[in-house]
Amino acid sequence: MNDKSNLSVPEPIVQLQRQLDQFRSAQPHRAKIPEGLWQAAVELARQHGLYAVAHPLRLDYEGLKRRLEGVSKLEKKKKVASPGFVELIAAHPAAAECVIEFESKSGGKMRIQWKGAGGPDWSSLLRAWREAER
Repeated sequence: MNDKSNLSVPEPIVQLQRQLDQFRSAQPHRAKIPEGLWQAAVELARQHGLYAVAHPLRLDYEGLKRRLEGVSKLEKKKKVASPGFVELIAAHPAAAECVIEFESKSGGKMRIQWKGAGGPDWSSLLRAWREAER
């Protein structure tokens, strides 16, 4: 592309365009584009739109769209996933001290420690904490 056509193209797309041009010039015609370049194009398409990325980069619009949708579906699936394991360790009735620890998939942690016979309503605490994590 000439410099005039690059004026309206955002700089990150121009940079990826240079990388793709460099790859294409060093490879036989119709060589498979490396996954790293596809991933960079998907990220740019997420920010700037499919056509705005596919057209100047001379990428297959439908191929880029499928990759973008695949990433979106994967991200949605990860967000919906429920915790796989919750460990509850019951304190011995005669114990004078008890500790409950919670850890979310995102890395958030909560530790409850108390002394005495009566303890907090741990299920309500867990429910409130999980709501706050969302």
